[in-house]
Amino acid sequence: MEQTLKDSGISYAILRPAVLFGDQGILINNIAWFLRRFPIFPVPGNGEYRLQPILAQDLAELAVQYGGRTDDVTIDAVGPETYTFNELLSLIKNVIHSRARIIHVNPSLALMSVGILNHIVQDVIMTPDEVKGLHANLLISAQSPTAPTRLSDWLSQNAHWLGVKYMSELKKHYKTSPKSPPCDKI
Repeated sequence: MEQTLKDSGISYAILRPAVLFGDQGILINNIAWFLRRFPIFPVPGNGEYRLQPILAQDLAELAVQYGGRTDDVTIDAVGPETYTFNELLSLIKNVIHSRARIIHVNPSLALMSVGILNHIVQDVIMTPDEVKGLHANLLISAQSPTAPTRLSDWLSQNAHWLGVKYMSELKKHYKTSPKSPPCDKI
């Protein structure tokens, strides 16, 4: 898609967000939900893959800022903090006062476990492509941070509601577009 846009001849601003967090941020919320409700949290592989979260509002502000420009630009939209997945889980666990035990499992076993949980929550929690993306460290940037909001600060301010309710990716999508399922989630 990026190459098609670049080849189109019109000016463009491509923003590549890593992991989104915020009031409607599904991933961070659902990690907290599982940490609140289950005694163990299985991590696919060693959990040393890294991510660089960005607040959804910061991403929106970047879109407005870059959308008004006429020069061509491609940037990674990322916040100022980088975490390993293990560090992210520990941070969320501490902020919400979870007692869940984090265990490392073979990625195939993690996906099999998630398959069972998919039926319970009637959602698609994690896909093989997402696990591959995590292990390939696709959720970090070599560029300087482009957004100011720190996930650690946001978590502290929002711990009281974070993970209290499960947020369904599928239900959210079907509320806005009932005719087409998300391609990357089914």
